[in-house]
Amino acid sequence: MENKNVLKKLRKKILYISLIGKDGNIQSCFSSLEIIWTIYSFFLSVGRTEHFSEGRNRFVLSKGQSNLAVMVVLAEKGVIEERELEKFCKFDSRISMQADRTKFSGIVETSAGSLGHGFPMAVGMAWAKKIKSEKGKIFCLAGDGEMNEGTMWEAAIFASSEKLNNLVLIVDDNSSISRLIDIGSLKDKFIAFGFIVSEVNGHDVEALKEVLELNFDKPHVVLAKTIRGWGSKTLIEDRSWFHRYPKEDEIELLCREVDDFEKDYARMCKKIYFK
Repeated sequence: MENKNVLKKLRKKILYISLIGKDGNIQSCFSSLEIIWTIYSFFLSVGRTEHFSEGRNRFVLSKGQSNLAVMVVLAEKGVIEERELEKFCKFDSRISMQADRTKFSGIVETSAGSLGHGFPMAVGMAWAKKIKSEKGKIFCLAGDGEMNEGTMWEAAIFASSEKLNNLVLIVDDNSSISRLIDIGSLKDKFIAFGFIVSEVNGHDVEALKEVLELNFDKPHVVLAKTIRGWGSKTLIEDRSWFHRYPKEDEIELLCREVDDFEKDYARMCKKIYFK
């Protein structure tokens, strides 16, 4: 219940900050929020002294459009100040639509932007750790739409070849790619590329934690089944929210939907999407 209440709070914060900055990939942020919360809550030491150790776990946000979700989680964890969120997408702000490591030294591992770049960098980081016999894992969050990029599969081939068992790729599998091109089963493809594959409900924090704790002798991919806009009936059903921010007269309705979401509508969604 504690996680659910915090996540509702963070979703409403994303809505308000998106309104202030007049931008935001809200559907993507809502889709990936549980994944990001789980990683920062259980697998990273951000904000603590050990965060700067060489053997620490690292997180690469390849799905750059989820940056606002990362920022509200960092604020909730006390890593950045809450008031800084209100500068989202302003001229003098460190916080923009995409992650920028140059403005968050030691907090944001890689900058994001064009799709298909973060995962190859994560593979390089995992390989470097292995060469140096360094402890710690590399966790990378990508969107299923990124799997249409050749760089993702080139990186996957290398990761498998080098047996990077310190690499965990989490795919926010919200069926975005199916609207563009049918690439078939991601599970079958990753198995063919030499990965261990796990499938999980991407909106279940405990299930995510359990699967991310697993250790293997090969690179691990977690296919996290999610729903775009999860947490709001309107954001799920209205595709126009793919890339727009809420207006002032929409905020009250959207926040009410977030508060009421874990009732009949959420159960109906789970029956449809998580069979």
